[in-house]
Amino acid sequence: MEEIIEDPPTSAVMLDHCHFSQVIFNSVEKFYIPGGDITCHYTLTQHFIPRRKDWIGIFRVGWKTTREYYTFMWVTLPIDENTESAKQQEVEFKAYYLPKDDEYYQFCYVDQDGVVRGASIPFQFLPENEEDILVVTTQGEVEEIEQHNKELCKENQQLKDNCISLQKQNSDMQAELQKKQEELETLKNINQKLEQKVRAQKDCWETELIQLKEQNQKMCSENEKTKISVDQLQAQLSNQEKEMEKLVQGDQDKTEQLEHLKKENGQLLLSLTEQREHQKKLEQTVKEMKQKETTAVKQQQELTDQNLDLSKRLSENKIIFNALQKEKERMEKENDLLKRDNSRLMSYMGLDFDSLSFQTPTSNQGGAGQNAGLAYGNPYSGIQESSAPSLLSIKKCPTCKSDFADDIFDHTLEQQHVQTLCLNCPVCYKTFPAKEKQIFEDHVFCHTL
Repeated sequence: MEEIIEDPPTSAVMLDHCHFSQVIFNSVEKFYIPGGDITCHYTLTQHFIPRRKDWIGIFRVGWKTTREYYTFMWVTLPIDENTESAKQQEVEFKAYYLPKDDEYYQFCYVDQDGVVRGASIPFQFLPENEEDILVVTTQGEVEEIEQHNKELCKENQQLKDNCISLQKQNSDMQAELQKKQEELETLKNINQKLEQKVRAQKDCWETELIQLKEQNQKMCSENEKTKISVDQLQAQLSNQEKEMEKLVQGDQDKTEQLEHLKKENGQLLLSLTEQREHQKKLEQTVKEMKQKETTAVKQQQELTDQNLDLSKRLSENKIIFNALQKEKERMEKENDLLKRDNSRLMSYMGLDFDSLSFQTPTSNQGGAGQNAGLAYGNPYSGIQESSAPSLLSIKKCPTCKSDFADDIFDHTLEQQHVQTLCLNCPVCYKTFPAKEKQIFEDHVFCHTL
């Protein structure tokens, strides 16, 4: 495959010669022999930094833009730009790409923006020809030509040195000029800011001058007053001199006291160190107390939560208790009515109500089982049960010894009746009699602690 050669960056704008001295070409011959490679030597000045897309081209003398190059080679970037060897660079042009005519050409260094940074002296591509060799037959002419050649070589070398020095001076002057221009711009900006500040300061000074004039008038009036006070101060000064003598005497006494205080200060320092150690211990105990306090606060929070739950349960139990209390009152009223009915029936049957012992029937088989609750049997067994409640239907509460009808005193009512006569702890579910209400409340309060 053929190698694709990238075109170098160029510019179609007519260029001036302000940047030609940033790269200097060295050892450029006036004539190069066609058919051979050419090595181009150049030097980078201290104010120029090469870039990756910079290139060196061979231009025919009289070119106008960088697009008119004949051939070119990419430059190689130095590894370390601060060394002296990095400033001296070279690039080799192969003979295949060189011009074949005898026109004048020159090397030009072009950066990646298409700007020329340096140009060499013109040169030609001429073959060696024996006809061009001048045969000298006179020895004197040969010596004269050699002497003239040496002088020309010296002058050429001096011109080259002068050219290099002028190019360096030019680059230095351009860099310095650029710095001066930047400094000038900064100074202009600073000057504008200073002018603005001066104007503002002038206005401030005018206002301050007016204020100072007013203050001066006040000071004059105050000065007259101070003259009067000066006389008084002189009298006070004489009195203060006398007091000063007394103070000097007191100062001597204070120096003696100061020595005594220094001794006491040493003792206080010892006690202070002891107090600091004690303070550290106290701080440690305070930290421990704070930790205990945090744990106590957590426990207290937990207890308050438990107390809220218990209060909720207590309120619910109170509601149940009130309901059961009402049920109890209703049942007591019914019990009184039943007792009255029983006493009325007993009197009707000619029996004593207190002499009877009521028992719960254990069996429903036969008539004997139905009358087993009577002491002497039922003489009115023939009477219909619909006329009055049976004596066997009376049942006694095992807790409060109250009498209830058997059809009324079922298992559910028995539990409700027992709950009204007992108090259950909402935490541990311990049972207390209703008459031990104070003991029950103390027991519930212990759970909240």
